[in-house]
Order: sequence, then C-alpha cells, then structure tokens
Amino acid sequence: MNKINKLFTENKDKKLLSLYFCAGCPTLEGTADVIKTLERRGISMIEVGIPFSDPMADGPVIQDAATKALRNGMTLRKLFSQLKDIKDEVSIPLVLMGYLNPIMQYGIEAFCQSCVESGVSGVIIPDLPFKDYQDIVKPVADRYDIRVIMLITPETSEERIRFIDEHTDGFIYMVSSAAITGAQKSFDDAKQEYFRRINSMNLRNPRMIGFGISNRQTLEAAQQNAAGAIIGSKFVTLLSESKDADEALDKLFHALEQ
Repeated sequence: MNKINKLFTENKDKKLLSLYFCAGCPTLEGTADVIKTLERRGISMIEVGIPFSDPMADGPVIQDAATKALRNGMTLRKLFSQLKDIKDEVSIPLVLMGYLNPIMQYGIEAFCQSCVESGVSGVIIPDLPFKDYQDIVKPVADRYDIRVIMLITPETSEERIRFIDEHTDGFIYMVSSAAITGAQKSFDDAKQEYFRRINSMNLRNPRMIGFGISNRQTLEAAQQNAAGAIIGSKFVTLLSESKDADEALDKLFHALEQ
C-alpha cells in the first residue's frame, strides 16, 4: 500500500501534522538530516519543496527559501540523490511539492521512476492543470503508485471539488485561503464556514488543511475540520533562523501551544 494511504488508513482517529520545508535550505546537504529529525520527533508526513525560481503560490518566506536553495546549488536531480541515500531509514510518507516546469524538464516518466527509487510517495504540483493531470500525469503516476495531490480553495466550486475527489487518491490539500502561503493568527468566520461546507460534502478522500497555520488557534481549527494540518511558512522561518531542525521544532511546538 502507498505510504500516504497507509497513514490515513491507520490513523483515522489521530490528528496528523505534516511539515513543509524547502530542500537545500538552509544548507545544500541538510535535507536528509531535516527529514530524519522530523520523523524522529513524531511528524506524520513531510512535504519536501523543490526550489523553483518563480514559486507563484508561495509567500515571501518560502520564496526566499527557494532562492537560497537554488543559490546553494539544489536541483531536482540532487534532491533525488539525497533522498535515495536515506530511503531505507525513513518510514513516514514523503511528498514532493514543486512547480510543473522543473518536473516537465526532468520528464514525467523519469520523475515518477526517481520518486519510487528515492522513497517518495506523492507529489503536489500547484500549477498543474487538471486536464493535463488526467491526460498526461495520472496515467504515468498510477503505474508507479505515486499519488498526485490536488489543492482546493474557498473559491473552488462544489462540482469541481467532487470531480477532484473522484479522480484523485491519497488526500486533498485544503488551502485555507485563496491567497499565497504565509502565517496567520486566526481563521475568520468565512474560512470556518468553508471548512464546515467541505466537511458536509462527505468526500471520499481525507483532507489536510494548510496555508496560514502558525499557532494553537489555527492548528486546532484545522485539525477539527480535517484529518490534520500542514505547516509550511512558520517552520521554514524557524529553520532558516536556527539552522537546526531540532531547535526549529522546539520553537514551532512552543508556538503551537500559544
């Protein structure tokens, strides 16, 4: 069974926590250490960002991390090499998050094959058109048992959400707002209503809520309305400041209690 499916199947009553960081930041060779540290500290799933020069869905924190990673020399090929080295040491799901251009340049077939060889269970491609997903990416990804995770926002129609739910597997990434990534202090009434609306649809796929989670209020709101939460910008900031994954996690867990 794909590790993503296994995670949600075996933890139906547990509120999951997934963290995002950008490969190659703060250091080129630190990716493996961050992953192993996050697993050791109990993180449920890890999103590893593929740095890209034009990350249009990301806020300034993740944009800055991507720029640093590229300057450090991180490439998709380098990332796969690093992940392959620790494949047998990591048991939680790894999900690559990146934009379509580098993946297309690498080649869809080669990309999916490298995912398998390096222990990657899924991929999130924010700028992948759904038709291209169905016609080009999904047939290849299915052959390699790689989950392609789709995003929905408060502006996504019910028809579209049900279509995504029907044609994807793994989980659905619920973006808390239609804006770019970045920490928020709370989720307003409109976002809470969005969470309730999606809950009432009784979708087939589990959901994870991301974008803006940085304290206890936003974490609890996400975990009450989905299988779990995804934290990106807050952890990326702390990791960039401390240069140490354990220290960054200590500070993150403290912030999530406030």
